[in-house]
Amino acid sequence: MGAGPRVVVADDQALVRAGFRMILTADGIDVVAEATNGAEAVDAVRRHRPDVVLMDIRMPGTDGLAATRQIMAGADATPRIIILTTFDLDHYVYAALTAGASGFLLKDVTPEHLVGAVRLVRDGDALLAPSITRRLVERFARGETEPPPDLAGLTKRELEVLALLAQGLSNAELAARLYLSEATVKTHVARILGKLGLRDRVQAVVAAYRTGLVTP
Repeated sequence: MGAGPRVVVADDQALVRAGFRMILTADGIDVVAEATNGAEAVDAVRRHRPDVVLMDIRMPGTDGLAATRQIMAGADATPRIIILTTFDLDHYVYAALTAGASGFLLKDVTPEHLVGAVRLVRDGDALLAPSITRRLVERFARGETEPPPDLAGLTKRELEVLALLAQGLSNAELAARLYLSEATVKTHVARILGKLGLRDRVQAVVAAYRTGLVTP
């Protein structure tokens, strides 16, 4: 990828926005806009068409959850959304993941992890903070009222890959566990997402728990 990711930072705390901007720009990542609430974030996405949005979940007026839903419902190509949260991992974060967010970061994330997360999510590759995401999904997936996706169309190997993916394994770890090449693993993951109509690996983890393929 030639150019670095273009990012919108949405947070009602000026210090958080300034800190993230400083960290990202120092690493060659362009912060194209800042937003203090969800409505501003939606407008910034429409105007600037960023690759990634760092979205605070709790903001005045339109919160990060509502903004995520609006952005993901847009007709145009949508950015990857990373939810920013504190350590209490409330149900809003899970709702944002099911609404289409690509993952989440704790607000005390290290600069290196922040930069790496933005680049990885822009490329649609890695699941962020897999152990925390898994714990979050375990806690809230059982309360979902909508029917889970149908896994009947997946092959035996695809079900195996999905189950391991839900445990937080990276492509390299999946390849080692299954004695496959990383390219083959990527193909399996892409087919799983396509068959289930899922956006990314985070939604695949949610689906694995909701269907009972993986249990807490």
